[in-house]
Amino acid sequence: MKKVGIIGIPGKWSSERIADSLQKKTGFRMLIAMDEITLNVQEKAAFCRGRNLAELNGIIIKKIGPSYSHHMLDRLEMLHFLNQNGLEIISNPLCIAKAVDRLSCTLELMKGDIPIPETVVTENIEKALETVERFGRAVFKPLFTSKARGMKVIEKGKDALANIEEFKAANNPVMYIQKMVAIPGKDLGLAFLGGEYIATYARVSQHDSWNTTTHFGGRYEPYTPTKDVIDLAYRAQSLFGLDFTCVDIAETPDGPIVFEVSAFGGFRGLLEANNIDAAELYANYMLEKLPDE
Repeated sequence: MKKVGIIGIPGKWSSERIADSLQKKTGFRMLIAMDEITLNVQEKAAFCRGRNLAELNGIIIKKIGPSYSHHMLDRLEMLHFLNQNGLEIISNPLCIAKAVDRLSCTLELMKGDIPIPETVVTENIEKALETVERFGRAVFKPLFTSKARGMKVIEKGKDALANIEEFKAANNPVMYIQKMVAIPGKDLGLAFLGGEYIATYARVSQHDSWNTTTHFGGRYEPYTPTKDVIDLAYRAQSLFGLDFTCVDIAETPDGPIVFEVSAFGGFRGLLEANNIDAAELYANYMLEKLPDE
């Protein structure tokens, strides 16, 4: 019997779903929250609820914690240590680290010549204000976030400085600023497993908002992108080496642009829009990677 653990969030839909899928296939179920793990560096081992994780055949990382922050990088380093010492882990923790930090994700996309919104990164409030004046309307984004949480739209004008100061006080001193781009009421998530394209879902805004995420009322719908959009998403995800991911793309009047490559991918969008059970696919993918016992 192959024993695969899931790094996730107990009680959360996607984490429980893939744990259930693996249990049906193997008879083994272990959903692990990162705060349950104790790493013994000298022994090169990690323990959770009395079990040495080295006894597992592998681990799938679905979520690294309930909230996004720089602490995720510390947790990924722990898992990288286990991976280096022989435990099969997908996606590779270092690949996840490169994608989960918005700045490193953006710079990787730029190195790969992937079109993205015009972006400025600064700690200087005056430079941030100059950027807002130049952009006219800008989105300030935390370096670690999901579903647009903590993002703030700032327009040029008399309130811009106060809004910038408020954002900086609530976030990392480094301000990540993108020019607001015109999108047609939706953006796209193109899903890949093992580097192979699966399907696309659209996140469609249900009200007059720049934000299409389901956290802010958007809904999932099926969508068939052009070959050019699929090829762009393929190039973007190939830069990161993730086993399962979704590439967020917007089709703008000037052509498609990439917002990010997701560190963890989205199960719910594929299921609700395309009736594709990504948890089932991912479980099968992991079991096929493991050697026969």
